[in-house]
Amino acid sequence: MFKDNWIHELAKCEANCEPCVIVTVLEDRGSVPRDAGTKMLVTRDRVIATIGGGHLEHVATQQAREMLLADASTLKIERFNLGARLGQCCGGMATLSFEPIGTQEKHLVLFGAGHVAKALVAILATLPFRITWIDSRAEEFPETLPHGVTKVVSDDPVGEVNQQPPNSYYLVMTHNHQLDFELAKAIIDRADSRYFGLIGSLTKRKKFDMRLAQRGYTQTQIHTMICPIGISMVNGKHPAEIAVSVAGELIAHYQGHPLEQKRPQPDNESESVNDAGLEEKIA
Repeated sequence: MFKDNWIHELAKCEANCEPCVIVTVLEDRGSVPRDAGTKMLVTRDRVIATIGGGHLEHVATQQAREMLLADASTLKIERFNLGARLGQCCGGMATLSFEPIGTQEKHLVLFGAGHVAKALVAILATLPFRITWIDSRAEEFPETLPHGVTKVVSDDPVGEVNQQPPNSYYLVMTHNHQLDFELAKAIIDRADSRYFGLIGSLTKRKKFDMRLAQRGYTQTQIHTMICPIGISMVNGKHPAEIAVSVAGELIAHYQGHPLEQKRPQPDNESESVNDAGLEEKIA
């Protein structure tokens, strides 16, 4: 029963892009709670199955979650003396392995299948992203998609936002400003994005900020939206140049580097070099 339970939950974690750690009893000596081969699955907020409970399981769960927080990707093996180290009366020895699953793969949701999006997908598919690519226009998608990219043709792109797993990355670059705005609201409403980028100029940003504020969104909520997107040092308006710039920003983000502050200043009507006049290139 436990085996079937953790296997089923592992499949769900992979489908939802939820990182987890498989904890396995590799070796048991003397009196230990469970035999070699026993497994449990640890996510950020759940423990599935058991390696016997008690202090050993508590410490193993804590270590697994530390690995998740650190986005660890390598297998770790550790030996536990249940008596001397953990104070358990059984006093045996257990060797555990900690195997992170999916910790390096991020889920990215891309709205829009225009020229910039096509150039960007080609780059992102080579990075640790699993991509859901959404547009209402089936004819805009290329015939062949890179590995790890799933296309979704939907007449209701905004409705697709709530179908995405928690902690996703979002990029909005559709052919329609009103659709961009509705998507922005839906993504902000979720309040669980790891990154939310909207393509556009500082002028577009100011207009969206004003419209969101008029609808009751706080500045904290509005600030979760990154616009313009991309690294400012990478200049150019060619779709490939924009794609490289945006990919660079995403890499910086998942590597833990602070992102540039690209907020419009009072009476500043200047536009991003990357995004000024870009809207006609997106569709």
